[in-house]
Amino acid sequence: MATEALTGFSILLTCDRRADELAANFIRRGAGVIQAPTLRFLPLEEDDELLSATRQVVERPPDAVIVTTAIGFRGWIETADSAGLAPHLLEVLAESRIMARGPKARGAIRAAGLIESWSAASETTSEVVEALLSQGVAGRRVAFQLHGATDEHLIEKLRLAGADVVPVPVYRWGPAPDPVAVERSIEATCSRTVDVVVFTSAPGAEAFLKAAQDMGRHEELLDAMREDVVPAAVGRVTARPLLDAGLDPLIPDRGRLGALIRTTVDHLTTVRVRTLPTSAGTLELRGQVARLDGRTLNLSPAPMAILRELARQPGHVVDRATLLSALPGAGDLHAVEVAVARLRAALGTPKIVQTVVKRGYRLVVET
Repeated sequence: MATEALTGFSILLTCDRRADELAANFIRRGAGVIQAPTLRFLPLEEDDELLSATRQVVERPPDAVIVTTAIGFRGWIETADSAGLAPHLLEVLAESRIMARGPKARGAIRAAGLIESWSAASETTSEVVEALLSQGVAGRRVAFQLHGATDEHLIEKLRLAGADVVPVPVYRWGPAPDPVAVERSIEATCSRTVDVVVFTSAPGAEAFLKAAQDMGRHEELLDAMREDVVPAAVGRVTARPLLDAGLDPLIPDRGRLGALIRTTVDHLTTVRVRTLPTSAGTLELRGQVARLDGRTLNLSPAPMAILRELARQPGHVVDRATLLSALPGAGDLHAVEVAVARLRAALGTPKIVQTVVKRGYRLVVET
């Protein structure tokens, strides 16, 4: 059912897989959505590397099998079936100790007529690997179903402990389908014209940060995502590149798209909506939209940036240099004066934004 909970907010999606589903959920709640996948999801149904790994598993059955993703496991079985290997693969897997990363992987295992031996409570691959290591893996053969990232460090841990590891690459990430769209999304993030950037994979998050670095806007991007733009990740694994970059991303308690949507909606509607009393009525800031006394203000990015900066410290003087740094595209101090004039025109009164001679401007609120 449609709501207006996210009216005024703009959400950037960096994912390829299930992007339309995510977009529909946010749009249904009133948000504006921008789609700019940083990577392309590439299934490997006909990939020689996948078939080679499958034959290795069939010919030399593993003692343990790590299943990391539902889509990856289903793709593995489907690929084996197309090559006439599915009956043999399923027979081998049935005799192995199957370790699932979480409920979704467990569901795919059972859908294939198999039963997992163990499932990670934290829904992380690292917990699966630690569980295997605690049981001892020296001399044991382990089939490791990879996801988009290769998990090289976890594979290396198993090998250093004496395991014979067979990586099973079921899908991988390709380059962005539209690099120009990615560049524009980074520009929008830097200029604060989006409110949330959503990530659903660690490789996608890494690619977003790398694209900003290639554009020479890495630090500017990080500043925006520390101040006005919320980075949101589906889980802690996805969030790792963001955390490593010094960001504090929004992470739901459960690594599911539904939980990510709910957490994002709750955060925006409870933390990112500001209401301030003024002499002309209540001023409300909702993402990219401002309303005064119920009237939506017609604000371009520059005056909106000025209003957002003044609203950080209502009633306090904000100097021109600070306001200039908040403007998209910067410019000179004259640009601040122009943006303030446009803001006052949209407000319909000069009284709300007060000039403090030789100091700057302040947003006048009633107490």
